[in-house]
Amino acid sequence: MVKYAGPDDIAETAGTETPEGQRFSLTRMARLLTVSTSGYYQYCKRRAATVLTPRQQRRADLEVKITQVHADSRRTYGAPRITAELREQGELVTEKTVAKIMASIGLEGISPRTFKVRTTVVDPTASFPADLVDRVFDQGRVDAAWFTDITYLTCGEGDMYLCAIRDGHSRKVLGYSIADHIGADMVTEAIESAVSARDGLCRGTILHSDRGGEFTAHLTAKACSRYGLRRSMGATGICWDNSPAESFWSSFKHEEYYRHVYARKAELVAAVDNWISFYNTVRRHSAIGMQSPDTFERSLRATAA
Repeated sequence: MVKYAGPDDIAETAGTETPEGQRFSLTRMARLLTVSTSGYYQYCKRRAATVLTPRQQRRADLEVKITQVHADSRRTYGAPRITAELREQGELVTEKTVAKIMASIGLEGISPRTFKVRTTVVDPTASFPADLVDRVFDQGRVDAAWFTDITYLTCGEGDMYLCAIRDGHSRKVLGYSIADHIGADMVTEAIESAVSARDGLCRGTILHSDRGGEFTAHLTAKACSRYGLRRSMGATGICWDNSPAESFWSSFKHEEYYRHVYARKAELVAAVDNWISFYNTVRRHSAIGMQSPDTFERSLRATAA
């Protein structure tokens, strides 16, 4: 096998780092190893240099900025969202470059895991509203359709349940409630919160859910009627009929819930409050142009004005 020599081979053979001097002639070793002496001296100069080249400095700067954005995202952002954040800061960088640097310094975004506890329990005596959405989840404007669901949580003090209502166009969480039981009262609390967030301007808005007993209950129907919300329900056991809610639970659990252990209920409630605030105001969403829901809604209002 032919071995091609380089400056390292000369440095090792010529003994340039020994105090006694060279053991062999540098010119002779360069000739025997078929490399140039000028190339060797340039290599020594580069190795001894303390000033980074412009390319090395650019790489070092990007590493610092990427690490900071990743930390600010609670270590959840992958290359697409980090690229969007850097571009907003004025950096001209490609997603491919960001991904390459992230891999080299050991950073990665959150990867989904499959986990689901069944919370949908159907009341066999209930009547079900029609499906007014038919899987067209984004109706093209805010407050056209809201999506709601309940998910199971737990902590050291026992089980908890979270109900949230989210706008289908802006993806903003408008209202939510968390309790140590599952029932229609927590749904109505979330409805009250969502209506308040929209200053009561929600008459005609679709409220879409699954067919769980909490959503078919008289208490929930009464709250919807009071605020002019149009109830809509998908089929039982078909997650695609309410996929916006399922997607939201996936984001919350993978980015926050699964990564922590909560000893007390108060800790879990605080974590939910904190993450939903982060989700609405900071977290970038690919479906709305890598903006946060609040930023997206502000842009819609500015365009309308």
